[in-house]
Amino acid sequence: MSHKPFTRKEFLIGSSVAAAGLALTRTGNDKKGRFQRYQNGRSPWPISLDTSTIRPAGPIEEKVRIAAEAGYDGIEPWEGELNDYEQNGGDLRELGRKISDLGMSVPNVVALWNAIPPTQQEWEQVQEDHRRRFRQASEVGAKYIQTVLTPPRQWDEYNLYWAADRFRDLLEMGINDYDVIPALNFLQFLPQNQKIGQAAAIALNADHPEAKIIPDTFHMYVGGSGWNGLSHLQGHFIAIFQINDVPAEPPREELEDEHRVYPGDGIFPLPEILQDLKKTGFDEFVSLQLFNPDYWEQDLLEVAKTGLEKTVDVIVEAGV
Repeated sequence: MSHKPFTRKEFLIGSSVAAAGLALTRTGNDKKGRFQRYQNGRSPWPISLDTSTIRPAGPIEEKVRIAAEAGYDGIEPWEGELNDYEQNGGDLRELGRKISDLGMSVPNVVALWNAIPPTQQEWEQVQEDHRRRFRQASEVGAKYIQTVLTPPRQWDEYNLYWAADRFRDLLEMGINDYDVIPALNFLQFLPQNQKIGQAAAIALNADHPEAKIIPDTFHMYVGGSGWNGLSHLQGHFIAIFQINDVPAEPPREELEDEHRVYPGDGIFPLPEILQDLKKTGFDEFVSLQLFNPDYWEQDLLEVAKTGLEKTVDVIVEAGV
């Protein structure tokens, strides 16, 4: 069985249950003020499966089953999967209950696409889509929705103060109307938002207490952020931490999403990165996000299990 791989760049520009002891689903501290542990005590963070990792598995219900059987604490669906589920007669609230019954939660939905276009007219035109996506995220029980700036057209005309003001508008809309927090990511093909510092600046300039970003080790590397900026952040400024790795070849400037590999199978200094992440006080989900077409050709339950095992292994190696 073959599947044609596609990247998020192309997408954007073109528009059995886990054992109860294996997966704890609450974040934060216990009644004695101690940080909870997850994955049989091996991780200070719950771990979620971004469904892109097992994209060809079929409808979202099957991906939920795989994530639960593999032992994840959460699952992060894509907006298109929620659309398909609804169009086939599904009730997202019921889906959220099924996920909860399987011992998981939905920390994040991918994504609020084309979130901040560069003009007022275009901004007004996307409000209906934004509200639909917020509603879907809310009904499935998500805490966050990943927020993606509009892909480049004429980025020299894109005002980052405008972006910050509109991000504040999105925060007000998402939280007040849907109880969902939009969180800003950064991508290597967005010239004005390809580094962790650029995303942090937009979020900080939004001047909102719930403004947060979503770092991704792939984009930190490919976009040129490097690793040192992470230690300057506070944990509550990070909504989700997306983890993955890349091989030594191809070179950085030729890497695409499809080159992502399991944590620990590549060149990223993940133990050191995770040590810095722990020092920030971050206590939300670590998310495995891969787009590797070689994995998509394999048994997808085994892919999910292997991804979780290797993620936990690098966390243990970090000694956090």
